[in-house]
Amino acid sequence: METILLKVNPWRPSKRKIQTAAGIIRRGGLVAFPTETVYGLGANALDVEAVEKIFEVKGRPLDNPVIVHIAKKEELKKLAKEVPEKAKILAERFWPGPLTLILKKSEVLPGVTTAGLDTVAIRMPDNKTALGLISASGVPIAAPSANISGRPSPTAAEHVMRDLNGKIDAVIDGGAANIGLESTVLDLTASVPTILRPGGVTFEELKGVLGKVEKQSILLGKPRSPGMKYRHYAPKAELILVGDAEKIPEIVSKLSGKKIGILATRENAQMYSGIVEVVGSRKNLREVARNLFNALRKLDEEGVDIIISENFEEKGIGLAIMNRLKKAASKINILLC
Repeated sequence: METILLKVNPWRPSKRKIQTAAGIIRRGGLVAFPTETVYGLGANALDVEAVEKIFEVKGRPLDNPVIVHIAKKEELKKLAKEVPEKAKILAERFWPGPLTLILKKSEVLPGVTTAGLDTVAIRMPDNKTALGLISASGVPIAAPSANISGRPSPTAAEHVMRDLNGKIDAVIDGGAANIGLESTVLDLTASVPTILRPGGVTFEELKGVLGKVEKQSILLGKPRSPGMKYRHYAPKAELILVGDAEKIPEIVSKLSGKKIGILATRENAQMYSGIVEVVGSRKNLREVARNLFNALRKLDEEGVDIIISENFEEKGIGLAIMNRLKKAASKINILLC
């Protein structure tokens, strides 16, 4: 299969190219497209065979549900059995944006899209290309991240092409994702709204709107959200997460014979020797989030055996950063605090 690359202006995406991609979606094909979070691998959410192709191409377990993307808030009514008042309030405050809501699903959605669950994960992306594609397709689009399952999510079209070139119909290149981490997933079917995956909308922001929000860290039964059950976001190299950055040089010295890469902040980078990838400043964790997956991919390209990463305060977007690093890590050093 030849994968078509459609490059568009992020602020004024070509209607002709969007229509080309939308035609592929309507015919049951797969199109990778940019969102504000990461690149998604899209298919018609109502087409069983099309959604099955997503799982096949990614090597994604069938019990790992995908997010359904919409272009208008009104589409919630078609996909959810009911839309509670909290969902309406959150959609008004955070959509379009990096917040996914879990609601009871309507009968219109096939079981494969929701991994056999009676719930559905829905969001409205804050990206002109993504919204244009969904609108032009005329159907809701099911889209997990456009990468091989378990690997760092793609934040640029070149990442998608490395993973999926020749396996999908098209990639829309709309530039780099400006958040860099997947959306926050909030379960509104729980007695108390519960964050199943932290992301671009923070715990603090949700608490400010809803008053009471919980965070789920332990999986019970089938995963109700992407990113809950399986090892995710992992580079090919072994990833070790270290709590005290000042201990990293000592740890590196004990790993003689190994090619080491270090995921560093700007403030600490001068302490390290070897292959150092700076993700941003501790004073700006939004910058760190935006660069995280790209940095992991770069260190893999360097052929390192082990990646050692600093840790971050689990507040604001830092909660999402640490969620991704912990899920990617093969070892969390005992110094982690």
